[in-house]
Amino acid sequence: MPLTTLLGTQLPLIQAPMAGVQGSAMAVAVSNAGGLGSLPAAMLSLDVLREELEKIRAQTSQPYNVNFFCHTQPQPDPAREAAWHATLAPYYQELGLDPAQIVAGPGRAAFNAAAADLLQEFRPPVVSFHFGLPAPELLAQVRSWGAKVMASATTVEEALWLEARGVDAVIAQGLEAGGHRGHFLSHDLTRQMGAFALLPQIVRGVRIPVIAAGGIADAHGVAAAMALGAAGVQVGTAYLLCDEATTSALHRAALQSPAARHTALTSLFTGRPARGISNRLMRELGPMNTNAPAFPLATAAIAPLRARAESQHSGDFSPLWSGQNASACQALPAAEVTRLLAQGF
Repeated sequence: MPLTTLLGTQLPLIQAPMAGVQGSAMAVAVSNAGGLGSLPAAMLSLDVLREELEKIRAQTSQPYNVNFFCHTQPQPDPAREAAWHATLAPYYQELGLDPAQIVAGPGRAAFNAAAADLLQEFRPPVVSFHFGLPAPELLAQVRSWGAKVMASATTVEEALWLEARGVDAVIAQGLEAGGHRGHFLSHDLTRQMGAFALLPQIVRGVRIPVIAAGGIADAHGVAAAMALGAAGVQVGTAYLLCDEATTSALHRAALQSPAARHTALTSLFTGRPARGISNRLMRELGPMNTNAPAFPLATAAIAPLRARAESQHSGDFSPLWSGQNASACQALPAAEVTRLLAQGF
């Protein structure tokens, strides 16, 4: 079945859900332009999620996707937290901050029963997941209103695991992709592959549609992915400069600077590997620092540093998420970016 038939869209193009840098405006613009717009829900309270879903329902009659994380919330580790605070102490001192004022928080929310109940009121046509899948009863609830289910895979084994659990399409997330890695069966990063190495292996291994993600930022990348057997593509970084994005001025400037050529996977900002533009914190602590608490607990101690530095117009402590190919980023309306990408189909 063609991906457009499965999703009900004009184009086999999905706008990647990008928590923290977009909301409903981006999703609406892409859906109205013929792609599948996505709303990232991992950083939204239930009240805000409801508001965003109401905006989508009011502004488009086209299919859209709502994305959730499926991680297991870790138990706090006091020794690791203490080591993390000690690691960050010099920066707190430099910026005149009191470490005693760190407020613990979840950082990212996993899909749960309350979110499923709220989602059922709106019945989005597509729901996607990162870091695996939710509990079977929650997945069954999502399917109960006819939603199509997609999930990210970073290895062939993950794709097979997802197919065995009935997902409608798998997103092959290459190592080039910005933001959090979607791995869930293994945390061994040596098993992670680039998109154009991973994609054909997953296409050969599963019978469901495979969506290519990672490093695809223009029509040429789209065409290359389709030539390797992709049923469609998911694109994120190319939308970061769009009018509808909530990308900060600091982040926008970084994406348009030579710094965007230097990205790395880092655990510093959340506790889980995610690709972003290298900055001072990543260079000085090393992008993958073992003192960082487990995902998503690392966020709490970073947040005050980020806020203070950003108030001083510095991105030294900010997660500047970006894929490896920011070269095609353009400050255009999302509908225009969608049109340019569609020339690759």
